[in-house]
Amino acid sequence: MTNEIAQKLTKVRACFERWGVDGFLFSSQANVFYLSHFRSTNAYVLITGDNVCFLTDSRYIEKAKKELASWEVVEIKGDTIGFLKKFIQKAGVKRLGFEKDKVSCAFKEKLRSNKFKLVGVVDPLGLIRMIKSKEEIEVLKEGVKKTDKVFNKVLQEIERSFAEGYPISELKIRGFLVSQMFIVGGRGESFPAIVAFGKNSSVPHWETSEALIERNGVLLLDFGMVWKGYATDFTRTIYLGDPPAEFVKLYNILKDAWFLGFEKVKVGEKVSEIDRTIREFLAKKDLAKYFIHATGHGIGVEVHEAPRVIYTVDPNLRIEEGMVFTIEPGLYFPDNFGIRLENMVFVEGGGGEIVSEASLDLITL
Repeated sequence: MTNEIAQKLTKVRACFERWGVDGFLFSSQANVFYLSHFRSTNAYVLITGDNVCFLTDSRYIEKAKKELASWEVVEIKGDTIGFLKKFIQKAGVKRLGFEKDKVSCAFKEKLRSNKFKLVGVVDPLGLIRMIKSKEEIEVLKEGVKKTDKVFNKVLQEIERSFAEGYPISELKIRGFLVSQMFIVGGRGESFPAIVAFGKNSSVPHWETSEALIERNGVLLLDFGMVWKGYATDFTRTIYLGDPPAEFVKLYNILKDAWFLGFEKVKVGEKVSEIDRTIREFLAKKDLAKYFIHATGHGIGVEVHEAPRVIYTVDPNLRIEEGMVFTIEPGLYFPDNFGIRLENMVFVEGGGGEIVSEASLDLITL
């Protein structure tokens, strides 16, 4: 077992008293991977005061035993929940914590037992996962650099389509994005990529379509990849052709807003101040009503994690060393166009660090 994983288990056990449990069963794919670095569609991690067990079925057991050699790896046989109940009872757990916000009502009901009490905990690892280890930060930085490579390849592909005169749609660009993620060593998308051309870019979470990309208009690219089990998230808005002066003006305002928010990234500052600063700046430009979502979110094993970067977040939540989150303000003009700019920000050395080398200056093709 690596020192990194051992530290994570120690942090979980330190929460037992607060949660009122003497054991915890993790079942969500994200938390199971976070604790074990093993990905499976059917696996559980049972942590007690003095032991940790990884339970999975026959489809994964051989691989799990090889990769988790220092763990107690147990093969689930027969009915999954029935097996879990007997195993938990045998482990001597009397108060079992479980992921209240991740399991179905049916799972909870089947897991009930007169041998132990169930104690539901919402987002039990949220605060632990919010602060990344040195190893996690290194992986995330690698992922950002790989994402930059994918972005550059996409720009080249769009230019090639114009130069050679072959049509290219939003969906074809998404397909190209995904293929490049695999080429650079990734494991696919961290979320369905958003490729939005023209008026489609005014919908923040546009569903990539068959719409053809043309020489004159806005193209918004919002995508991320899975790198060594961790997610990246990246957005740029580019202009195909000669951008109108009004678009350039709005783009630069949003870019200025991004950097004003970034300047607030200092250890000890309220997380909410990043979002508040951006909104106040846009309000002075009479643009606040066109910014219709949160400024950002934490990122790690999942593309959306704590902390949520918005003015309504817990006012006591402060920026801490080891946090990794996005800053992604946007302006959306219905039935016209949208602009969004996003970078992942790493909190290191008391302030924020930008790892992506993709410029936030307006790119035109």
